[in-house]
Amino acid sequence: MGDYLNVFKTALATEKGEQTRNVILDHALRLFRERGIDATTMRDVAKAAGAALGAAYYYFPSKEAIVLAYYDRVQSEHTRLMHEVLKDEKLDLKERLRMMLHTKLDILRNDRKLLGGLFRYTGDPEHPLSVLGKGTELCRQDSVATIMQAIGDELLPEDVRQLLPAALWALQMGILLFFIYDSSPDQRRTRKLIDGSIDLAMRLLTVVKSTLFKPVRGRLLSLLRDVDLLPVYNFAPAYQNAEETT
Repeated sequence: MGDYLNVFKTALATEKGEQTRNVILDHALRLFRERGIDATTMRDVAKAAGAALGAAYYYFPSKEAIVLAYYDRVQSEHTRLMHEVLKDEKLDLKERLRMMLHTKLDILRNDRKLLGGLFRYTGDPEHPLSVLGKGTELCRQDSVATIMQAIGDELLPEDVRQLLPAALWALQMGILLFFIYDSSPDQRRTRKLIDGSIDLAMRLLTVVKSTLFKPVRGRLLSLLRDVDLLPVYNFAPAYQNAEETT
């Protein structure tokens, strides 16, 4: 009986801790959106959350840790939404990729200002929040995993299957950068960019997966591996090689 009570108490403590962490995160993000990251201190965050400063630092040792938690939250929500989308087995690759980018925008629709403040770190490879830095590597992997879910078991040559997630991730980042600057109502220009980009990508994919492009694909794959631009994408589920198509 004593062991059962200890387990119960531990579970309650864990649940309470998670709730406290989420409250602090919610208030921190609200302040980041209103004031900006630089103008917000950890003391501000603790006060807004009604928590002791020590408690805020316990859950988030720095503002960078809060931002990384925000990235995780966004990606978890994106994965959840895509899981719902992919229940519809009638969707073709084009529609799955469209939905992948549109749902990302749905999640971030109120965060243009916040993302604008974060993108400035991209130019500093040593900064923990750099989009291409070591500190955000797990976030990139999770993002590419969602892209792989959207690609699914589409019949593709193996080298195309390895290259496609990297290309789509790069497209997603370009669209998000455009989104930051898009002041049109409901970011309609970005939505139009998504639809047009995916349409062009599908046309290009039809050409690229031809046997005529196999040597080019091989050289590109080798180049990306040589300069260490591809390893982050190689955790994708293994699929049987597709037949080369003309």
